Amino acid sequence: MNEMREVEVTVIGAGQAGLAAAYHLRRTGFEPERDFVVLDHSPGPGGAWQFRWPSLTYGRVHGMHALPGRELTGADPARPSSEVIAEYFTDYERAFDLRVRRPVDVTAVREGANGRLLVESSDGTWATKALINATGTWDRPFWPRYPGQESFRGRQFHTARYPGPQAFAGLRVVVVGGGASGTQHLLELAPYAAATTWVTRRPPVFREGPFDEDAGRSAVALVEERVRQGLPPKSVVSVTGLPLNDAIRQGLADGVLDRLPMFDRITPDGVEWKDGRRVSADVILWATGFRPAVDHLAPLRLREPGGGIRLEGTRAVVDPRVHLVGYGPSASTIGANRAGRAAVRDIRRLLAEPAGMPAAA
Repeated sequence: MNEMREVEVTVIGAGQAGLAAAYHLRRTGFEPERDFVVLDHSPGPGGAWQFRWPSLTYGRVHGMHALPGRELTGADPARPSSEVIAEYFTDYERAFDLRVRRPVDVTAVREGANGRLLVESSDGTWATKALINATGTWDRPFWPRYPGQESFRGRQFHTARYPGPQAFAGLRVVVVGGGASGTQHLLELAPYAAATTWVTRRPPVFREGPFDEDAGRSAVALVEERVRQGLPPKSVVSVTGLPLNDAIRQGLADGVLDRLPMFDRITPDGVEWKDGRRVSADVILWATGFRPAVDHLAPLRLREPGGGIRLEGTRAVVDPRVHLVGYGPSASTIGANRAGRAAVRDIRRLLAEPAGMPAAA
């Protein structure tokens, strides 16, 4: 499509961060489809949650924070989180009339005329005065590369396509990754698998005691400092450690969470280390995380020499028209909410400087 339309603000992505931003735009007087548009590439509401594996029930979700203005109440903890949160997001979009356009693939954002950015998409081109990028990480699973990887005769999965524990029945499984997903996968599939092996690059850090507000702020500050320096963001979880709950304690006691250092190469039948140790495997499950999905922003040259996009708050230092929410320190459900509000507040100031803007509701 070659159609060109003008809006004040374009929001890319309708996960937690994108919907929070859209809510605050709506609340402060911006009209959807007239003043702002929300573009989402997913087939339906729910952000990345709609793609989570069926065995991740709502009761097992860690730290799902409600969207601004509408609580998630009465959800059955035994239902898949993909269903619960997709329904919640659907209700949210309707309640606040956010008019999300989907499925829409954004291919590039580049400089346009008269100080506007051009958002090129499968739904045409949007000439926008400001951009809120809320594309998250789910579309960029990180697959490490190791010698011999292509020779492996078994199957390889990433967390992004984890099929559930039953798929591993009777198989020898190597799980790679020391984060929350890696430990969850191990504990879940161990009763089904013939054997499990856990490997991580660094020894896992288990956190004792409650994770209070001060600890949360300290963790976010560490991630925020990297972003401020223009380095690629690490996840908040990477600096908090793993909570030592009952399930983790049992996994340690049973030997399921007996961690080995990272292997050195992959063989047709498994993995091996330089010291000669070998483990046979039918499956390698890569619980190795994700990277920010920001390739469409490449024409704006926002990246710093360190490889990341340097931010002040949510605003890109290189281009104050561009805000990243759900990126780095705001890549959590509560952080995404706060980032959405902060981005809208900054954009209101930006738009008010030269030409005025919609009146506040």
